[in-house]
Amino acid sequence: MTPPSPSPSPSTTTTAAGLCLVEGRGELSRAVTQALRSGGPPVYATGSVPKADPWGEDLQLALYQLYELHYRGFDGVDDEREWDPQLLRLRRSMETRVLHALRTELPDAPRTVEEAFAPLLVEPVDLSGSLSHHLETEGELWQLREYAALRSLYHLKEADPHAWVIPRLTGRAKAAMVAIEYDEFGAGRADRIHAQLFADLMADLELDPAYGRYLDHAPAPLLATVNLMSLFGLHRALRGALVGHFACVEVTSSPGSRRLAKAMRRCGAGPSAEHFYAEHVEADAVHEQVVRHEVIGGLLADEPDLEADIAFGCAATVLLEDRLATHLRKAWDQGRSALRSPVPGTRPGTRPGPGP
Repeated sequence: MTPPSPSPSPSTTTTAAGLCLVEGRGELSRAVTQALRSGGPPVYATGSVPKADPWGEDLQLALYQLYELHYRGFDGVDDEREWDPQLLRLRRSMETRVLHALRTELPDAPRTVEEAFAPLLVEPVDLSGSLSHHLETEGELWQLREYAALRSLYHLKEADPHAWVIPRLTGRAKAAMVAIEYDEFGAGRADRIHAQLFADLMADLELDPAYGRYLDHAPAPLLATVNLMSLFGLHRALRGALVGHFACVEVTSSPGSRRLAKAMRRCGAGPSAEHFYAEHVEADAVHEQVVRHEVIGGLLADEPDLEADIAFGCAATVLLEDRLATHLRKAWDQGRSALRSPVPGTRPGTRPGPGP
């Protein structure tokens, strides 16, 4: 099949209408980018998806761009492409590849909620492998900026992927989930929406707070952590895994946020940068109790057969977060950027210059 003629390449700068498409990193992501630019179908060789690295730059970027159609979309791309059957067919085949890889890498994953969450409820004695501990004690301002730029791909739409589970819950689980999400979305105040608080953090760090601004900088290990939420969120069959993911995030957030708030203060990142994490220390300590006892407890009371899925969602989250932490620490320990290209205005070992 002959690919359609390419349209002029757009800028990678975001606009009010949505993200701008970024250049592909391989056959699959190029096929998605070209399909969205041209309005045509994705063109790729038969067998490309089964051969692709499930954790590689190409497949993870392709998935991210297809998932973004369900969030804010792309500048100049018809909103109807969200449900384009050929794009959905490609997305489904890549999701199958990722889920198979997850289950292959987690052959001994916990099968019960107790097994999955018990280790997360105890602060490790040895924190040497903890990314937040590294940032708290040794991290430099340029590393905090890189961390924030990467995490912005989720935090600027914080709580959105988890909201998809609400219509799939009932009773206690639904009521508790809505209560937590109400807090995440600012309890009725736009300036308190957690995504806005993170945008304020980015401004303190002289980063561009535009939605999705750093997509082109983000390596595959970061994309995989965000894609996991979308994968679980967009499939009712994976609602248990999404609850497991959400619970894992809430259970581990408070101690990590405490360390990151200290890191921001130690490096002089600014009041809004410190406040974002300080806010999560208190809020997520409460959310942890609600999600474990009411969201998970309520869901298991209604659908006890989902317990293994909840445990799997937690284990998958830990796996991909650990992989991201390893990527970041390896780069930083070598004194180099962990991004595909460094954040404008900062080089390793320097303070930030003018914002991008």
